[in-house]
Amino acid sequence: MVMDDKEKNNAAAELGRLGGEKTAERGPEYYAEIQALRKVRAGGRPKNPPKAAHEGSIKIANIELSCAVLEDGTRVLSEREVTKALGGKRGGSHWLRKRSGAELPVYLSANNLKPFVDNELEMALKEPILYQPKAGGNAGFGVKAEYLPKICDALLRAREAGVLRGPQRAIATRAEILVRAFAHVGIIALVDEATGFQVIRDREALQEILERFLRKELAAWAKRFPDEFYQQLFRLRGWQWKGMRVNRPQIVAAYTKDLVYERLAPGILKELEERNPKDDRGRRRHKHHQWLTEDVGHPALAQHLYALIGFMRVSPSWKQFKEMVQKAFPKKGETLFLPLAEPPN
Repeated sequence: MVMDDKEKNNAAAELGRLGGEKTAERGPEYYAEIQALRKVRAGGRPKNPPKAAHEGSIKIANIELSCAVLEDGTRVLSEREVTKALGGKRGGSHWLRKRSGAELPVYLSANNLKPFVDNELEMALKEPILYQPKAGGNAGFGVKAEYLPKICDALLRAREAGVLRGPQRAIATRAEILVRAFAHVGIIALVDEATGFQVIRDREALQEILERFLRKELAAWAKRFPDEFYQQLFRLRGWQWKGMRVNRPQIVAAYTKDLVYERLAPGILKELEERNPKDDRGRRRHKHHQWLTEDVGHPALAQHLYALIGFMRVSPSWKQFKEMVQKAFPKKGETLFLPLAEPPN
């Protein structure tokens, strides 16, 4: 049967209509991802994005997240599944809404959440990571795993301020579920476990970690530890806080080593102490963080400090804070803390 021009046009229109219906069935997330991919191609981003070396799935309560470790060691979560995990509203206008020129995902796109999204988080969500699945196929978008706690914290601070409306309260509830899970095991450890990367890391990747975390030459000093880290530490120890200009007790240096550098990454503290030894008076000439690399070491330090400060804020005592830290960031080679039942009276 041969179709005339009119029939051909009608058939093409019908195929277009069916394609539109199929896109509608898949939801605004699918449409937004297609649009984002078009922008990536138009913007001249690399045609060969980094590939996932390891893939897996994190399960927290009834929430499941696809995750991957890329070839360069970056841990990512599927951007689409982060949205689904938070149970965000599916309205397409939220996906396209702009704030300060940045398109944000549905769970943080509303105007009433603007005061709780800092510039770092906004930029990270504005420019998600394009990566290739391990098995090939279409590239997808991911969010660095370490930003998920910041996303949840923004939602919970908005709830604490009493500004949430309607469905946003349900999103905050799911964020709270995730945050409580992070108190038991860090998000990086979850991704590594789910993808099997932990085996590779423990057996072969120690030197690679050191090379990525530590620079070969000392950098100029710049402030890396937020004031709140020390303020909260003083509060939990029951000490009077007199400001950053007052010399801190010597034990604070030991706490910093224990809470930060011993838990930042395997082998980091030992290498730092070799590169930055004490002098005859028992002092170090430089700060440990001056040896950290800009692209890996400093972001990892910032994320770790952010997590510690979050634990500090919700801890009523030093003992409870240390227990949460030990659960979430156990030292390399130490036995994990196990909550044991209280003995009967």
